[in-house]
Amino acid sequence: MTIEFSQRIRRIPSYPVAGGYAQDAPLVRLASNESPYPPLQEVREAILGALSTLNRYPDPSSSLLRRRLSERYGVPSSRIAVGNGSCDILLAAGEALLEPGAELVYAWPSFSVYPHLAAASGARAVTVALDGSERHDLEAMLREITVATRLVLVCNPNNPTSTAIPLADIAAFVAEVPAHVCVIVDEAYCEFNLLEDPDASIALLDARPNLVLLRTFSKVHGLCGLRVGFALCGSEELPRAFDQVRQPFFCNALAQAAAFESLAHQDAVIERVTRTVAERISVDERLRAVGVESAESQANFCWIHLGEDRDEAEIMRGLQERGVLVRAGGALGSDTPALRVTYGLPEENRRFLDALAELLAPAPTR
Repeated sequence: MTIEFSQRIRRIPSYPVAGGYAQDAPLVRLASNESPYPPLQEVREAILGALSTLNRYPDPSSSLLRRRLSERYGVPSSRIAVGNGSCDILLAAGEALLEPGAELVYAWPSFSVYPHLAAASGARAVTVALDGSERHDLEAMLREITVATRLVLVCNPNNPTSTAIPLADIAAFVAEVPAHVCVIVDEAYCEFNLLEDPDASIALLDARPNLVLLRTFSKVHGLCGLRVGFALCGSEELPRAFDQVRQPFFCNALAQAAAFESLAHQDAVIERVTRTVAERISVDERLRAVGVESAESQANFCWIHLGEDRDEAEIMRGLQERGVLVRAGGALGSDTPALRVTYGLPEENRRFLDALAELLAPAPTR
């Protein structure tokens, strides 16, 4: 007799994780959109200071962190959710809002966790193709919203395509979405978006009780390893519902301490964004020089079109053999050969670009 699992286990896709974790040799890790910069010294000291209390459970409501987030963003702490990474809050939203008969609308390709929400809940996923510039087609998404729709996801900037749409378009879209539908604007990479002030979207919350702005400390703050994210919500109902479907103590004590301290160093955040944008410009120029195009990035990664005649798997293997880890476009929803590559340190980017140029160079003629 074999173990019988639930129906939803058969529905939920496996998350396409990056490889290379078991390798001992130094690698250029550009596969997971991580920050190449370690946590600030002050943040490391805050983590060390929290070690002596690890015999106690963490604050179950993340009250100090939510208070500091409230001070930073001007949103009442009662309308802020904290989680074990932003994915934790995203999955909680699926648990709280979706069920069989309900519908979920999102663009595709987009963040790989989105398909999990419908699969886990039994809701119907409605996917909408990106436009010709690989941005969300908001008008097409609006047309797919029905009385059964409970949740709409907009990833801005979009992962994996790195593109962003202007806030004015987001605002117009949210204004058209019916009040019974929750809209989550996933802003995991918003600090790198130069189309406007990353905090400009917060003004939408007071007029839109159904709106959630989802953010994370994993990217620009460099805290991937601790897993801490947050949501700024248009109503108090949403954080309460998210918390209700999650296990207690979902955000650990070290993560709370690190995030709390990290918020006190906005100058360092701006400096890191500046460095990343400089590398973004440099990498884009080098990519054009070797004959490939990338989407117009507003994130800390780029989306590279390899061309129909190139073998994505072969290029991935070649890069890994040269000690460079990136993500294959096919694993992230692309129908054509592509790569998603995080911007690393200058030396890391040089190693990637040199390796890619070598792989794309025409074979010598005899």
